This record gives sequence, structure tokens and C-alpha cells, in this order.
Amino acid sequence: MEEKKVKKQDSVCTVAKKCGGCVYQGMPYKEQLKRKQKQEEQLLKKFCKVSPIIGMKDPYYYRNKVHAVFDRDRRGNIISGTYQANTHRVIAVEDCMIEDKKSQEIIRTIRHLLKSFKIKTYDEDTGYGLLRHVMVRRGFQTGEIMVILVLGSPILPSKNNFIKALRKEHPEITTIILNVNDKQTSMVLGEKEKVIYGPGFIRDTLCGCTFRISPQSFYQVNPVQTEVLYQTAMEYAGLQGKESVIDAYCGIGTIGMVAAKQAKHVLGIELNKDAVRDAKMNAKENQMNNIEFRQGDAGKFMVDMAKKHQKVDVVFMDPPRAGSDEKFLSSVAQMGPKKVVYVSCNPVTLARDLKYMVKHGYKVEKIQPVDMFPFCDHVENVVLMSKAGKR
Repeated sequence: MEEKKVKKQDSVCTVAKKCGGCVYQGMPYKEQLKRKQKQEEQLLKKFCKVSPIIGMKDPYYYRNKVHAVFDRDRRGNIISGTYQANTHRVIAVEDCMIEDKKSQEIIRTIRHLLKSFKIKTYDEDTGYGLLRHVMVRRGFQTGEIMVILVLGSPILPSKNNFIKALRKEHPEITTIILNVNDKQTSMVLGEKEKVIYGPGFIRDTLCGCTFRISPQSFYQVNPVQTEVLYQTAMEYAGLQGKESVIDAYCGIGTIGMVAAKQAKHVLGIELNKDAVRDAKMNAKENQMNNIEFRQGDAGKFMVDMAKKHQKVDVVFMDPPRAGSDEKFLSSVAQMGPKKVVYVSCNPVTLARDLKYMVKHGYKVEKIQPVDMFPFCDHVENVVLMSKAGKR
């Protein structure tokens, strides 16, 4: 009975059961960390000892990227919130306990402005209406805020007055973008976009580096724990200023640029063209001359390097949830860097990839779980692998 009381008191979200986003709502944070630790050990302890998971001091309102879908309820009132798990039914959310407070305030303001500006919300069934989604991205260190209005068609009525009214309530907004998504798709953002206020991007600071973030750029959503994640990765790499480094799946260059401060040379590889553009701009703005970026498939790039017998000292890899592929892992094994630092957002695919690397001459030295997503079931890990005989 006592345990039930504790859990009930800890349940602070009124729509937790309907939303389904936070599977650990109602559970004390220490208990969440225990469960995640157990999950990590079950999957990864066969490789080496799993260090105690690093949690947050304050596990609330940590997400710097907030997305709201807009709709109407049965009475015709405008609502904003999230899709119910595994459906396209919109659950109205007034106060999400893991999303940035200021971003949520902006979304509520937009919802209230729609009526006075006679802007209709988009109906997925009929294709009628205009506003589909709003996404807000905030730089926690810089305070810069981006608002992305996702429309079903390219014209926003009374655009200038709408911007003026929104910025009157929230003068801290630094840029506003219209994104056009006119397709029947589950994707939030469409391919066409137009900047209607400000520079079209925001900046944020992470581990002493400044990063330019465009509407569709990948940037970790929990900046507090990202610092922990990247600092752990650098500690594991043990860079001394003489190393040649590869940052695979580099995105906008976050890990590679942090590494460049301690390495001789860094090469970042990324498939997404927009991310590569931002990465190059980030290196220039941070006045880093010892890092370069190439656009292409990381696996193919590494295979080509292996064929040419090119050597590197350290490889950082931060693949998507699907993990890496055998082509990439094989090329890493062929190149034989002294250290491989694997940053993973999926322990299942991580276990699969570690099994491959161990079979091909690498030893797993350290595994550090980091709780990037309190109240959710995802866990990030930093893993250090060393080449047998090259420690």
C-alpha cells in the first residue's frame, strides 16, 4: 500500500496514461534509474562491467525542442498537444513535465492568437485548414528561440501582424520560419521552408563550442546531459593533441568539434547535406582549422579509407537508433584505430555491434549509461573499445 501511495504522489502529469510518451510517469526518479540500470546490465554486462547510470539533479522540463500538433476537440475548440500513442488522435496538453517551459508558453500563445487571426487548424481527414504543427527550439545557454510554423499551404494570412503579435508576448523569439507540409504524411516537417523573421537559425553553446542550429538540424534535446555524455566520450578517448580522429555520423559537428580542441586533426562524416553545411559553418565560427567535414555515407567512406590503408588513432561513432552496419564496422576493424568511442541511443543495437567488434579484435573496456530522457525508457551509453595489443 505504501508503495502505491508514493507512486500516486509522484504522478504529476494529468495526461500520462492518454499520451503514452512517458512510460515512467508516477514512478520516483531513483526507481526509474534502478530499472534502467538493470536493463543496461542485462544487455551489456557480458562485454564488461556497466558503470552506474548518471541521472539528472532536476529531471523536469529538460527538452529544448518542443513539438505540438494542432487540432479541434469535439466542441470545436482549438487544442494543441501530442498524438496519443500509436494513433493520430490529438491529446490536449497544457503542461508537459519534460518540455521546456518557455517553449510551451509560446505554443499556448500561438493557440490563443489563431482565433483572432481567423487561422484554421489543419484537418488530416479532409485536408482542409492551415496550421498543422508548431515546433519551438531554444538554446538553453544563449536564450535564442526558433519558432517553426508548419502549414498545409505556403501563405500565412496577416503574416506581419501575426509576427508582431507573437513577439509582443514573447520578445525573446529570435527567428520564425514557415515550413510547408502539404502531403498526407506522418512526418512533421515538410521540405519547403521560408524565413519570415530573423536569421533562420539559432545558436547554442555546448562544451565550450557554439553551434548553429537550423530548423531540421539534429541537436541533442537534453543539453544538460549532453555535456555529461560528450565529456565522458572525451575522457574515454584520452586525446593528447597528437591524434588523427574520425567523427562518424557527425551531424552538425558537435562531438568532432569538442574533440578538435584536444586532437591534431578531426574528419567528420555525415550523410545529411544540411547538417554538413551547418557543421562547416560551426567550425568557421569557432575558428577551428584542424577539423574538416565530408558529405557521404559513413560506411562507404570508411571502406574507401580502409582500402587505401589510411590510419587513424581514434574513431567516434554516434549512429542513429538502428545502430551501425556491418560495412562500417568491418572498415573500422580493418583500419584498426587504437580506440573506438561508441555513443549509442539504443542498447539493443549497441549490443549487436559490440558483439561484432569483439569478434574482430576489439575489447570493450568501459560502458557508461547516461539518462538523457527521464520518465522515458530510452538510455544513452558511451562505450570505450580498444584494439587488442594497442592500449
